[in-house]
Amino acid sequence: MVEAGVRPIVVGVDGSTAATHAVSWAAQEAVRRDLPLVIVHACALVPVAVPYAEGLVPAYHRAQLEYGREWLDAAESVAQKAAPDVRMSTDLVRGWAAEQLIARSASAELVVLGSRGLGGFTGLVVGSIAVAVATYGHCPIVVVRGADARTEPREDGPVVVGVDGSPTSAAAIPFAFRAAASRGVPLVAVHTWLDMPLGEIGVDEAWNAIEREHRALVGEWLVPARAEHPDVPVEVVVARHRPAHTLLEQAENAQLVVVGSRGRGGFRGLLLGSTSHALIYHAACPVAVVPPPRP
Repeated sequence: MVEAGVRPIVVGVDGSTAATHAVSWAAQEAVRRDLPLVIVHACALVPVAVPYAEGLVPAYHRAQLEYGREWLDAAESVAQKAAPDVRMSTDLVRGWAAEQLIARSASAELVVLGSRGLGGFTGLVVGSIAVAVATYGHCPIVVVRGADARTEPREDGPVVVGVDGSPTSAAAIPFAFRAAASRGVPLVAVHTWLDMPLGEIGVDEAWNAIEREHRALVGEWLVPARAEHPDVPVEVVVARHRPAHTLLEQAENAQLVVVGSRGRGGFRGLLLGSTSHALIYHAACPVAVVPPPRP
């Protein structure tokens, strides 16, 4: 059970390799934040569409629940190994994964998902669940990715954050600074000036002045978080490229990339546009999607 008034870290599992990586990542993050970890498996007990075989349905449902319990037990062992001091509990629930995780996000500090899945989380992330949770979740959502489906996410490298001056970008910045501070690594703040290559509009000769101007803007956007985390080294990257390309490039050497759930300017359309989808599908490191504060 989670202590009253405490917002836990929630991780969804389904027995896949990707879910195992997510559990390990979530357990370590829970210890960093001194929060409990709740490991959840959602089991959608849909009727079996076999004519004249009603007697098979209870056995089918029992098998689904048994698989869920086995996956939760395995995930508990993974969490204990990754972070021996983690405080955790498990929960086997009935229902659709996206609905369950979105509902739990209202009382969670963080929801963590693997990059692919099976069973109760079929199609994750190449499907609707991760996008649905990242779109409608009430708290930050982390999709744990590695260089490929079987590679554990790297634990070295900086934290990267996409910034564009929007309210949701402003929400992503303190999350990213806190992540960098807790890991003792630098922060890379990435901003792109345009959604299209500069060559398309013929202003390449003005780039130096434009870059100085936008570096100054990024510096202003970072001021509050830098004041709270003065020990975090910061690198500012202002790029002449599409935001998805630049962030994916930076993610290759990062241990976490952080974006707001929507953006404007250099990150127009985030989360529902191409940039966030590109990160969720293709980033070589975990991706955190941070929603704006809700009233």
